Amino acid sequence: MRAKRELLMDKKFLIAWLVLFVLFMAGGIVVHGILLSADYLATGLMRPEAEQQEMMLLMVLAHVLIAGAFVWIYARGAEKDKPWLGQGLRFGLAVAALVVPIYIIYYVVQPTPGALAAKQIVFETTMTLILGAAVAYLYRGQGR
Repeated sequence: MRAKRELLMDKKFLIAWLVLFVLFMAGGIVVHGILLSADYLATGLMRPEAEQQEMMLLMVLAHVLIAGAFVWIYARGAEKDKPWLGQGLRFGLAVAALVVPIYIIYYVVQPTPGALAAKQIVFETTMTLILGAAVAYLYRGQGR
């Protein structure tokens, strides 16, 4: 019985990992490829599009890893008897607390305009809240 439960948890984990990978990639395209594209071009800090495309496998790998870690951490801390949406938003906010300082550091060490850094922080925080809600939805009713 326990082996069957672990298999279901593994299956849920893999499905959630795949879903979060797709959401992370889509969110990254929307935030960085569309909403912030003009801001990035204005800084001169971005690689030319052709170079970015040559490195796309690394971008995919990065998103695979972050999606897996995101799901793994959430799955270990989910509480069975708490509302899933609140848990997801709390988790997304905690992740944002890890991500936001990176953009602050970039602002300090790179010639990043303050408006761009502020947009990155707002958009990334919004995205992590959405992703937190998504993983919580996938794990609703599960937990310790």
